Amino acid sequence: MERRPIIAGNWKMNLTNSESIKFLDQIFQMSLSDNVEKIIYAPSLFLKDMIEKVTTSGIIVGAENCYYEDKGAYTGEISPLMLKDIDCLDCLIGHSERREIFKEDDRLINKKIKALIKHGIRPLLCVGESSSEKDAGLTKDKVKVQIESAFEGLSRDDLKDIIIAYEPIWAIGTGITPTSSEAEETIKYIRDVIRGIHGDLADSIRILYGGSVKPDNIESFMAEENIDGALVGGASLNPTSYSALVNY
Repeated sequence: MERRPIIAGNWKMNLTNSESIKFLDQIFQMSLSDNVEKIIYAPSLFLKDMIEKVTTSGIIVGAENCYYEDKGAYTGEISPLMLKDIDCLDCLIGHSERREIFKEDDRLINKKIKALIKHGIRPLLCVGESSSEKDAGLTKDKVKVQIESAFEGLSRDDLKDIIIAYEPIWAIGTGITPTSSEAEETIKYIRDVIRGIHGDLADSIRILYGGSVKPDNIESFMAEENIDGALVGGASLNPTSYSALVNY
């Protein structure tokens, strides 16, 4: 089954609102492949302005995080209802920085995915192992638990649009990357785990690689059979490098 590639940028806590608009102004002047789905996950303060600006550009703007309740006494959080109200229909969930720094566990991530799906917002779920887990040979065990926990209580139809990103924690922002064949092996395993839960849904779900992806290494990852795109951090902050990634 043919799966349309995705190049997704995760801006994290970078740029300002005015810089985000400047980024879009510059990227609009560049020729970007129509064969690739283009997503930028941006800080929540920028979302409304960016979404209004990208309407006919072919670029999708998503949120970097949300909570699972629609409203309530959750200081500092944003809800799926708030995202939907500004036509933000994509959201990153379970990034290792959320898991590590903010102590988000698999149970919370499952609740967030359910809340997003309830409101028609497409989740991009991040999974991946730490350096110590890798060294102990636990990579497959780790991602299996993360996938199974995230999918708990969700039907095949619920999950038909979900995107997965495999991001080994030890590769994020370090300049250290697995070989494309190593990333392919883990991503193929993730696909097999999904197959064990929901059968041939595994053939249509898009699974990305993330972790120190740059214009000079993306082509090798994209040549692999099971890698459907990339979730990119630092290299997505610059219009020139982002366009190079999209046009790999």
